[in-house]
Order: sequence, then C-alpha cells, then structure tokens
Amino acid sequence: MIDENDVIIYIGKAKRLDKRVSQYFLRPQSGKVATMVSNVSRFETIITANEKEALILESNLIKEHLPRFNVLLKDDSHYPYIALRKSGNDPYLRIARKVSDPKNYAYFGPYPNSSSAYRIIDLLNKIFPLRKCKNIPSTPCLYYHLNQCLAPCINEIEPSVYQNLIKQIESFLNGNDSEIKAEIRTKMYAASESLNFESAHEYKLQLEAIEQIMAKQTVDLKEKIDRDIFAYSVRDNYFALAVLVYRSGLLLGKELYVVEQFGSESDQFANLITQYYGSHPLPDEIIVGSEKITNELRPFLETSIIAPKQGDKVVMVLNAQENAAQGLDEHFLTARLSDDNLALLNELGELLHINTPYRIDIFDIAHLQGEAPLGAAVVYINGEPVKRMYRRYNISKQNAGNDIGSLDEVLTRRYKRIKEENQPLPDLIIVDGGIAHVNAALNALNNLDLDVTVAGLVKDEKHQTKALLSPHGEVVELDTRSPLFFFLMRMQDEVHRYVITFHRRKRRKKAFKSILDDIKGLGRKRQQIIRSAYPTLQALQK
Repeated sequence: MIDENDVIIYIGKAKRLDKRVSQYFLRPQSGKVATMVSNVSRFETIITANEKEALILESNLIKEHLPRFNVLLKDDSHYPYIALRKSGNDPYLRIARKVSDPKNYAYFGPYPNSSSAYRIIDLLNKIFPLRKCKNIPSTPCLYYHLNQCLAPCINEIEPSVYQNLIKQIESFLNGNDSEIKAEIRTKMYAASESLNFESAHEYKLQLEAIEQIMAKQTVDLKEKIDRDIFAYSVRDNYFALAVLVYRSGLLLGKELYVVEQFGSESDQFANLITQYYGSHPLPDEIIVGSEKITNELRPFLETSIIAPKQGDKVVMVLNAQENAAQGLDEHFLTARLSDDNLALLNELGELLHINTPYRIDIFDIAHLQGEAPLGAAVVYINGEPVKRMYRRYNISKQNAGNDIGSLDEVLTRRYKRIKEENQPLPDLIIVDGGIAHVNAALNALNNLDLDVTVAGLVKDEKHQTKALLSPHGEVVELDTRSPLFFFLMRMQDEVHRYVITFHRRKRRKKAFKSILDDIKGLGRKRQQIIRSAYPTLQALQK
C-alpha cells in the first residue's frame, strides 16, 4: 500500500488478495487501521509461486522499506550461545553469537538474553576448574589460588582430566545436574566437618545457584529436545506475544513482545511467530494453542508444529498465556512512552510545520577538551530505534574540539555516502544544539545539494533541554511534562549514550597506548621483554 507521496506504508501477503484487502476497506475500522486506510493512494502487487516464497518476500521487503503501518517485533540482537571449546589442550567457556565452529566447540542455547547465559558461565567457572584467561599468562592468576583453575600456564594437564571435565560440563548443560549437586554436597559436608565453614558456605551458595538456574518452571518433561511455546493475550487494542524457550528440555527463559493490535488476532499471532523466526533458529518443536495456527505456520516453518489437546504440553501453553497476560498488565502499569508514537510524530511535525517525520536521524558529538573526538548518528523509524542503522565517526584532527566543524564533517560524510548509494534520506534531522549547530547541518546538506529538514534541541543555562529550534529559526518552547518532551529526551539520551560509550572506550584505549604499539613487528611478548629490560622511558632512550 502506497500513499500520495509515493511512500510504501504497508506490506502484506495473502492467498486471496481481494478477500484480504476488502477486510480493510469494506468494514468499519478504528485506530491505526483507519489511519492507514485513509492514507492509501494506490496498490502494487507481486505474484509469487507459493506461500513460502511470499513469506520470504514479505519479510525482505519489510526489512528494506520499514513501512510505518507494519507491526514489527523490535529485535536487533543476536541471541547468545554458551560455547565450550573441546579441542586443544585447554578447554574453556565463552559466549558466542552464532554457531560458527562446531568442529572445535560444543554449542548450547541459544539463550533468550546475555545475562542468563553469563550467569550460567559464571556458575560453571566456579564449579569446574577450567582456565578463565583469554590468553594463557606466564604466571598463575587468582583463580588458581582459589582452586578454580588447573593453571595450564605452569602445569602439564593430562588430556584425560580435561576430557572428563568436558563430559561433566556437557552433561550439566544438557540438564543432568544430579551428579554435580551430589559432588558439591559431599564437599560441603566435608568442609563443615573439618570446621572450614567459609568453604562450606561457598559450596552451599553453588548448590543454591544450581537450583535457581536449573529449576524447571513447569512440568518436568522426559524429552530432552529444543522447543518454543507461543501464546498471546489481547487487551485495549494491544497484543502481547509470549515465548517460552526450552532447550534440551530445560526452560532457559521467556521473551515477551507487546505491540499494537492490527487486524485479526489469529492473523497477527501467525505473523509475529513467522517474524520471530526471522532472527531466531528453529527448534525441534513449536507448540501453540490453536490447530488453525499450526495449519497456517506449517508451510513456512520446516519443523514440528503442534497444538496439544491434553497433558503436560497444555500446561506449558497455559503458562505461556499467563506470561502474556502478565506482560500486558505490566505494559499498562508502566505506561510506556512508545504507546502512541504515531500521534507524537504527528505532533512533532505540526510543531515544525512539516509532514509527519516517520524517520528521524539524531546526531551528537563527544570529546574531552579535543581528545578522542567522536560523532554519532542514531536512527528512529516510526518512533522506535533501529540499532542496526546506528553509526559512529572518528573526527579528523582539524575539527577536534570544534563541535560546529565536527558536526559539519559527520553530516557530510554520512549523507555523501547515502547519496552515492541512493539510500533513503530521513524526514527530519535533529542536532543537539542551537542555531549554530542547525546552520552547520544545513551547510553540510546544501553542499551536497540535499533538502532535509533540520531542527535543534536548545538547552538552558543549566544545560537542560528546554526548547525545540525549528528549521525556520523559531524557538518552540516544550512542556517539560508532556509526552512529546519525554519522547525527544528519550532520543537525545539514546544518541548521547551511544556516542559516550564509544568515546570512553576510545579514551581508555588511548590511555594505555604505548610508543611501542606503533612499531611494526613488535608483538605483545616482545613489548613485555623490552619493558622488563627498560622499565622507564629514560632507560629506553639511553
């Protein structure tokens, strides 16, 4: 569906296109659907060979065009795996974002978020004496003295010892925790009997951590397979999708998405599940509570999809439904500012006397008295951040410490490339500053012969944002208690967070930089030998 400005505003698929379109235009509509229908100027259609091809095409087109009326799961992350290195003489654990080297690593997951994966790695590193150092040092570290590492840096470890550790860890991550718990319990009692209460307490904490992490939040299933359980809840035109993630029979966590309701419940449920697997690996089994949904999903998802009628799996679906309903409750209690992004974008457009800015690029500059200068661009589409489109820029020496020159440089570099690659331009550019910053941005755009609206966020004497500077130089006062003000502050905080994170990293890296780093052929080992021989700069100069 395309509006009068030739902008794609909605992309959808259907086996019966006439039936699907008539649902939008021949029935009374309200809210987001009514707004979309009133904005449609014309249609374009593409005929595909089958439903699966249509799904893939729909997904690709939505990612490319990001239409403002398509309900999307906000998801830019790669889901973590726990990777156990099993080749070589010194196995260790790490977080992996994808299964890239199955020959040398055993992978477990993916986990719903990084925190749960890191929590398990921390526990495993306390229980099993694997090496923790990224690179093997020449002297033993603290973990060796805490009996949490076998110290391959100074000891020759028998391969059989490591093979036994690998088997135990694999067994543990596959849900078999009874042997480990029994072993730790034995050590705890032994430490207690020898009056070593500090060690006994540490073992007790390990047992509690295992119980907490490995606790099954629903029934204990005999099949040790990977499965995802989906359910939804609807309330006041909002749709909550809950996903319970089981791997090897263990519940690793849940994911919850709350979006605006759009169309029929069953259509949106099926659509969001297929979207979910655009960025997640397929499990061995998908469980949903509706036979109709399983029939809709089977042509698209090549795995087992079932709608249970009785037994343990019905309990799992009910649990997922409860999580979805609770997620909606929390959504309304917290009154998220992103609830009505479209209305806020319309309000912003009216204040600036421009069309609704569905895509906004916002910029910030960071430096410390000219040191480690960086610029950053953050992109919001339909009022939501699109993190894969964020960019950061190292600023040249001649503009270091000069915010106006830095801003001109960053915008020139960014939009020159966008113009050369024929990528879409934003509807609005926001810079963190007053008229000088707005003029710098306009100068960069004029030199590139580009016409994009630029606005500024003006600060008061206390360096607090107080007003919006319009493209015409008009200062628009903002009600600091209004949703629009907090909407703009959220964008401003996000670009500031993004640029400051990399600015600190750059400063930290520079703080530890040595004159030896710039000499080709000098690796870490040789630098260490030189520093040992010449502990001061004066000694080295002599």
